[in-house]
Amino acid sequence: MQTSSQRPTVAIIGGGYGGINAAKALDEHAEVVLIDPSDAFQHSVAALRALVDPAVLPRTFLPYDRLLAHGTVLRDRAVEVDSERVVLASGQVLTPDFVILATGSAYPFPGKADRDGREAAIERYRAVYGDLDRAERVLLVGAGAVGLELAGEIASFWPDKQVTLLDLAEEILPGPFDPELRVELRRQLDALGVRLLLGSPLTKLPSPAPGTLAAFTVETDAGTEIEADLWLPCFGGVPATGYLRGDLVGARNADGYLAVTAELHLPGHERIYAIGDISAADADKASAAGRQAEVVVANIKAQLAGDAERKTYAAGPASIILPLGPTGGAGQFPGREGVLTAEFVSELKGKDMMIGRYAAIMNADQH
Repeated sequence: MQTSSQRPTVAIIGGGYGGINAAKALDEHAEVVLIDPSDAFQHSVAALRALVDPAVLPRTFLPYDRLLAHGTVLRDRAVEVDSERVVLASGQVLTPDFVILATGSAYPFPGKADRDGREAAIERYRAVYGDLDRAERVLLVGAGAVGLELAGEIASFWPDKQVTLLDLAEEILPGPFDPELRVELRRQLDALGVRLLLGSPLTKLPSPAPGTLAAFTVETDAGTEIEADLWLPCFGGVPATGYLRGDLVGARNADGYLAVTAELHLPGHERIYAIGDISAADADKASAAGRQAEVVVANIKAQLAGDAERKTYAAGPASIILPLGPTGGAGQFPGREGVLTAEFVSELKGKDMMIGRYAAIMNADQH
């Protein structure tokens, strides 16, 4: 891709956590083109807090327009990417020197916005907040990290609501975590008044649209009836990699994740990298996206300089910081023994959900 300055071009597809960090770090070294369907970065770590606290909501959608000093942000969507070119929904075709695939995962609202564009997304959260505020009984389907965190948020902000958290699994929070972490999360959820129903799926999902105030009754396979006024899905994340074409399709595994080398490029394609939720290197961890971006940035800089030395990425041990409202939660972290306390989790994440940190990265005006 030729430019007026003749600097090498880097197309970064997706403006999530990995994408923004890579774009900002490469802005001084190459012609960066960041491509995303929205005009703003959603700080989705704070998405569930944004649903229950309208004062926080606008601060979780941070415009891209101040991120880059030199590069370009295109509000567009990549519809076809192969080893030679990037085709956008607008019809524009890019032929960059490097590509960083950072399209993340699709996840049901409210874990991620289901509208493109800052204003439309904010309006969507506000509308569901209005119905949630009026609902007396709330059903959350899925007791992984999102379901647990959302249960804690709702119960913390509306202590009188009846919150039911359901999962077909026998235990909360799948994954290689310390059993004591689950014990502590259960203890706090019980103290918040959250009802856990585990080990039996629903015979069918509720008929009202998610996030809509409408009374319904559903039943589990075990015969337990649940009456609620509003429900939200907390399951079903899928890596967004369906746009790959040609010789890149082979990098996708059966679940849609992309195989990468230790240097985080696609096998056989040294100038096409994949980071974040879509990468099989450390799938579905927002925290991993930033660390992976550092590796990719270092490797692209090395390639630009003609340096043969490359950085490699290795997945870290299991870790999680899971708030249950502004003052609750638990977690486990490499280098710290035992379960992280509610106070530690609140200070590190739960109190402000890292909003200030990402506002600084985006050079956003928070006033």
